[in-house]
Amino acid sequence: MPSKKHTSLDKVLGRLDTLDSVNLTNLVQRLARERGLFEDIFNTLQEGVLVINPDGEIEYANAAAHRLIGLNNDELMGQLLWRLVPGLRPSLGVVLEDGAMPIVTREFELTYPEPRTVRLYMVPFHSDNAGDRNRFAVILTDVTRDKASTEELIENERTSSILLLAAGVAHELGNPLNSLNIHLQLIERKLRRLKASTAEVDKLTDSIEICRGEVDRLDGIINNFLQAIKPQQPDLGELNMVEVLDEVLQFQQNEMLDRDVTVDAESVPDLPIIMADRNQLKQVFFNVIKNALEAMEPGGRLKVGTRFDDDSVYLMFGDTGSGIKQEDLLRLFEPYHTTKPEGNGLGLMIVQRIMREHGGKVGVESKHGVGTVVTLDFPRKDRRVRMLGAGSENNV
Repeated sequence: MPSKKHTSLDKVLGRLDTLDSVNLTNLVQRLARERGLFEDIFNTLQEGVLVINPDGEIEYANAAAHRLIGLNNDELMGQLLWRLVPGLRPSLGVVLEDGAMPIVTREFELTYPEPRTVRLYMVPFHSDNAGDRNRFAVILTDVTRDKASTEELIENERTSSILLLAAGVAHELGNPLNSLNIHLQLIERKLRRLKASTAEVDKLTDSIEICRGEVDRLDGIINNFLQAIKPQQPDLGELNMVEVLDEVLQFQQNEMLDRDVTVDAESVPDLPIIMADRNQLKQVFFNVIKNALEAMEPGGRLKVGTRFDDDSVYLMFGDTGSGIKQEDLLRLFEPYHTTKPEGNGLGLMIVQRIMREHGGKVGVESKHGVGTVVTLDFPRKDRRVRMLGAGSENNV
């Protein structure tokens, strides 16, 4: 039911030709004030609001719509909406069995002024003015952050499931290895009781020692693997990131020499302290450097650099390797996805998980045939760190 105020206004408009100049001026001012009020209300909304005609031509857009689409009023007015939303045009001409126009919902991607996902809700309405065609009110909502959060949650759940499965398999492998170790010890003892020092016995003893060494090595690999993938809350402490990096580079020095890879590491002065788990940080650095070494041919070069801003401390690893193809770059953090013949596809996934639990991020830029740059983004110590893995916040 129309309000009393609007009913009164309708009566005034109905006898517009009888108004004198003073009343006409007052009416125009009143209409201008009401229009201004509604403009202010619509421009306060966070959602974009459009009004389009059946041809898809935009007749009105509020301030939020201009921000979302990236066009000012002069550029947006008169534009056709289906140029922005492919596949929307057929919906405008649909008439349902009861003669009503459909309500349409879409999600689409915008690349300008920045990449984002927008949800569109379109509902028809009809003006009371005779002869007016149906128009459509279009509500645009930026769901980029919600969509990213949902995808991240799904990815975390999938990753957790795979890690639990992998941990179970690795744990089960420990049982036959223990059994092998026990039986090798028994065989070794029996050989000693023979009290014979023949060349054949000596060879068997050497073979048993080699087998025991290999069993111990496999057992170490499994333990390290379980330690790496086991979801655990980081034990945060104040750390100098460069000192931890130096320890890892020293540990991997022999492999770098074997691969004939040169390391060029530089750090900016006064690099801020970060809050991190020392062992988990070592795991991150080890995995990133290991990937870089395996991507390079002999004579390659690994460049390591640091920088910081008001919010974050950054560590960059740039290699001169083969680079990553676009189709592989999109699946880089998927578990068990690898382009290396002997890779397991877990290294970067573990890096991403640890970085998330530290409130940080991993960025990868690569050009096939040129090289790859991996950027680790850590929150500064004096900033709030949100522990993504636990879904809680810690003020440190």
